[in-house]
Amino acid sequence: MAETILRLLAERGPGKTVCPSEVARDIGGAQPEVWSPMMQPVRRIAVRMTKAGQIAIMRKGKPVEDVDDFRGIYRLALPAADVDSAGTDEA
Repeated sequence: MAETILRLLAERGPGKTVCPSEVARDIGGAQPEVWSPMMQPVRRIAVRMTKAGQIAIMRKGKPVEDVDDFRGIYRLALPAADVDSAGTDEA
C-alpha cells in the first residue's frame, strides 16, 4: 500500500495531492465493495508514512497538525521539502 501511495504521488507530480480513495481503488479495483474496506488500512499506512516523513496528510490545503487525531476529508501529498527540492514552489 505504501508503494502505491508513493507511486500515485510521483505520477501526479510535485505540489499535487492524491485522494486516499484513489489509493484504495488502485489496489482494489472499481468495485466499491472491494476498495471501500481498504480505506481504514490506507489511513493507517498514511499516518505511519507521515510520521516517517515520507508523505504529508493534508486538510484544507494544509498539513494536519496531529496525524493521530484528525477528522474529515483529507488528501495525501509529498512533504513540502520534497516539493521545494523539485524547484516548483520557489523560483
